[in-house]
Amino acid sequence: MAATLELKYFNSFWLKKMDTIVNVSNGSYITDADVTVGSDTMVLTTPNTFLGVGQSLEYHIDDILYTNTVLYISGTDTVILTNPVTVEIPAGTIITFGPIVDFSHIPVAYDPTPISDWYVEEARIRGGYNNTSVDFGVKAYLVEDSIAQQHRLNSIIYSGIFNSRTGVNNTNQFSVADDITRSVDPSNGSIQKLYSEDTNLIIFQEAKVSRALIDKDAVYSAEGQPMTTSGAAVIGQVQQYAGNYGISTNPESFAVYGYRKYFVDKNQNVVLRLSQDGITEISAYGMIDYFRDNLALIGSTGKIIGGWDMYNKQYVLSLQPPDTEEFQTLTFDEDCNGWTSRFSYKPNLSGSLRNNFYTFKNGNIWKHYADPSTTLINYCNFYGVQYDANVTLVFNPEVSMSKNFNTLNYEGSPGWALESLYSNSDIAVPIEKAVNANNLAALENQLFTNNFKRKENKYFGTIINNTPATYGEVIYGNSVNGIKGFYSTVKMTFVNPTTPQAAELYSVSSNYVMSSY
Repeated sequence: MAATLELKYFNSFWLKKMDTIVNVSNGSYITDADVTVGSDTMVLTTPNTFLGVGQSLEYHIDDILYTNTVLYISGTDTVILTNPVTVEIPAGTIITFGPIVDFSHIPVAYDPTPISDWYVEEARIRGGYNNTSVDFGVKAYLVEDSIAQQHRLNSIIYSGIFNSRTGVNNTNQFSVADDITRSVDPSNGSIQKLYSEDTNLIIFQEAKVSRALIDKDAVYSAEGQPMTTSGAAVIGQVQQYAGNYGISTNPESFAVYGYRKYFVDKNQNVVLRLSQDGITEISAYGMIDYFRDNLALIGSTGKIIGGWDMYNKQYVLSLQPPDTEEFQTLTFDEDCNGWTSRFSYKPNLSGSLRNNFYTFKNGNIWKHYADPSTTLINYCNFYGVQYDANVTLVFNPEVSMSKNFNTLNYEGSPGWALESLYSNSDIAVPIEKAVNANNLAALENQLFTNNFKRKENKYFGTIINNTPATYGEVIYGNSVNGIKGFYSTVKMTFVNPTTPQAAELYSVSSNYVMSSY
């Protein structure tokens, strides 16, 4: 059944007349029946019918000013206060009544059946005879077939204009006479994010990314090529980008730099970049398996925090599964077109401002890449927690050949240590952490120990295998150097000292010989 909604006169207002709310004269007195401590009533000397609900009242006792407010009137001479009186008021105390300050009980009538209280719709200023009248406007009736609330998750609506320079603010006007809505394909899910770029509006749905023209429209040629032209529509035609990609339900993964937009579609297990050449799957740059496994853990309640690092020109992405402390924060670098680093911090939000990168954690703002010499904060210190820097590498020369990795060499700052070294055949047994040796004595005494030795400002170490002999081997074990395998995974760690110190690692290599099983 349709509902008929009546729209009152525009620019008119209501007036309510109550004969119990009028001005009162000052100078009323308390009777001999003093107001006691904790009471909430005052008895006046003479009946006072000029008292109003919500009026303020003041009185002095021993030069101390007390204030209260009238709640309602009991009879004609008893005043009920909003708050209990906390002091004893002597008889003869002068009570000064002020204006109405509490309108919470107005227009509640004092009399259950007030015959003198009435409403009136007024169009004249102050309601005076021959006073200036406001415009009446149009009195309209609107028939609404569906009066229930609707959630249109795939539609866009716009209001009137806002101009701060001229004082025009029509943001609360949604004229049904104009075509102010635009809908996208509901089969692609709800709209999760809108981003304005020049004269286009980019629409991110759960399973699709589209572009809406603003203040212009598109005319298609006979060959099907669009040609833009000016138009009266604020939101013009919607054009879809190629590829069935969206932003899922994670608009927090969105980040932008210049003409590049980055976001995550966890339903497709991909990380995407929207640029002038369309949508590109940047997770395919050597990280297909990684994002396939980790994005599947996010679920419907996890978070994917994305932000642009203006300092290093990188896209920072933090994968945060629900109800767990496990997380992955990593960066994508356009210069090398790959994923370059992982970090040990878990932000709630991230972004850049004036060449500085900031993250938000538990209501606090943290500035990254601060100078340790001025901030007294060491490197790899995130949110007050100190971490050690580490780099993981994979040695995989001669892919199809079995090898024996004998040494581990690196060039860089002193202080790097080998935390672990694995091969595909010794995946469960790491090599013990090595330490740095910087003198010839240490070099001579530690030739057959699992420590780094320094020679010509380069560091090398012999890999002493601590793996028990495997089945079928005649002589093998911790008396033989090297580790067998088709490939080896190496993790280098730099333990940060108490004083700030930057660590550099230029290259890591291994000497190996071909072997057979």
